[in-house]
Amino acid sequence: MEIEVKLRLPDSAAHQILSDLLSPYHTKTHLQQNLFFDTPSLSLATTHRAALRLRFYDLDSQSILSLKSKPVISDGISRIEEEEQSLDPSLARACAAEPWRFSTIEKSKILKRVKEEFGVHPSELVSLGGFRNVRAVHMWNGLKLELDETQFDFGVNYEIECESNDPDEAKLMLEQLLNQNGITFSYSQASKFAIFRSGKLPEFK
Repeated sequence: MEIEVKLRLPDSAAHQILSDLLSPYHTKTHLQQNLFFDTPSLSLATTHRAALRLRFYDLDSQSILSLKSKPVISDGISRIEEEEQSLDPSLARACAAEPWRFSTIEKSKILKRVKEEFGVHPSELVSLGGFRNVRAVHMWNGLKLELDETQFDFGVNYEIECESNDPDEAKLMLEQLLNQNGITFSYSQASKFAIFRSGKLPEFK
């Protein structure tokens, strides 16, 4: 189970202010490309509330296959079942270009689960497309903060995330940081995948 605090920022100006504020705690920045796969009828997303994702890091220096399912997000705290597996970037790129190649991957617990639990054979998968994300990672007061600039075809979304075993305390610390520095925020209402599927940015509330 992945548990994260997710707070949305209204615009690039707020994102820049927070980025400057956190700059002394910056450890690295990742350039991510996220691609999603499902059947043509979207059976993973619609029937099983699941998402199969390939994520490429930093010009294909690393690639991760992940399966996320049963997402719940409330009051800025996201809970979701997640399983991850590293893939050779060249193999991952081949699968991205021709998704039937997922069926050639052996010993993948994720693809085995997709087939056996969700009833989807990897040869049925097609690409849904995806989005890019610039993720700046900071270590601040014992928390790993991820400041995201997510570039969809229909707009840019700004968000700060923090994975934590004590999400209520982490959320309180983040809220205090933002409020003390006059940075407007709201609780994220949807995952990046849900925003991608909707085809539009949520209204900022």
